[in-house]
Amino acid sequence: MQGTLSKMRSSLGDVVSYQLLVGDHTLDLNPLIGHHLQLTFSGNIFCDACGRKTKKSYSQGHCFPCMKKLARCDMCVMKPETCHYAQGTCREPEWGDSHCMVPHYVYLSNTSGLKVGITRHSQIPTRWIDQGATQALPILKVKNRHLSGLVEVALAEFIADKTNWRAMLKGDAESIDLTAEADKLLPAIEEKLQDLLLHFGADSIERLNQDIVEIAYPVSLYPKKIQSHNFDKEPVVEGILLGIKGQYLIFDTGVINVRKFTSYEVSVQTRSA
Repeated sequence: MQGTLSKMRSSLGDVVSYQLLVGDHTLDLNPLIGHHLQLTFSGNIFCDACGRKTKKSYSQGHCFPCMKKLARCDMCVMKPETCHYAQGTCREPEWGDSHCMVPHYVYLSNTSGLKVGITRHSQIPTRWIDQGATQALPILKVKNRHLSGLVEVALAEFIADKTNWRAMLKGDAESIDLTAEADKLLPAIEEKLQDLLLHFGADSIERLNQDIVEIAYPVSLYPKKIQSHNFDKEPVVEGILLGIKGQYLIFDTGVINVRKFTSYEVSVQTRSA
């Protein structure tokens, strides 16, 4: 099969199920663990938004003009606390209405250790899987993305807000009692939460009481040393597929972040080991 790469599709079960999306083709990956998989980059990159051929990928699969004009590529997507929708300067207000001005969750997760994160209500549990979390717990529901970012910044004073991807790919982190951690963290930011409630409204933050979600990944063997494959440096990535975690394919020859190479045109071949 041949086509442009997209972020892997995943579904939560006893073990996460993954599909590789290549143009209009879909490849079930879990049955391929233990088999030889080869991805060959053609040298072509096509913008994920407009389809224009581009020499370089910006913001995970966009050409430069789209990166500059699309709201999904704005800095506030990475740093939601800087959201400027209320100022009337959103690049695409309609996109902001559907993606940002909707309920978001603030959660704790266990990826390479304890961290805080945020996600749209529609991205649970996909966001956790994409980060390689083995445990996750929503602790707050808030009315929009901007507010979720402000809460995340407050919690990030006490715990990490980023995943150590190298540690995540070396194995599952030791189990954490996320409920107990939430019970310690929320009182620490109580004053900040009260300030946000005064500013955004009494119904803008809802405290949750949910169960911890446990997530298992299809990995037969974790690498002891992380070596990254990069299509910009090597057009052919191949080896025995040892597993999938987050958005990474784990080969016996190294790992590759599929999401990083969104819109890269590749051909895919498989065979028994």
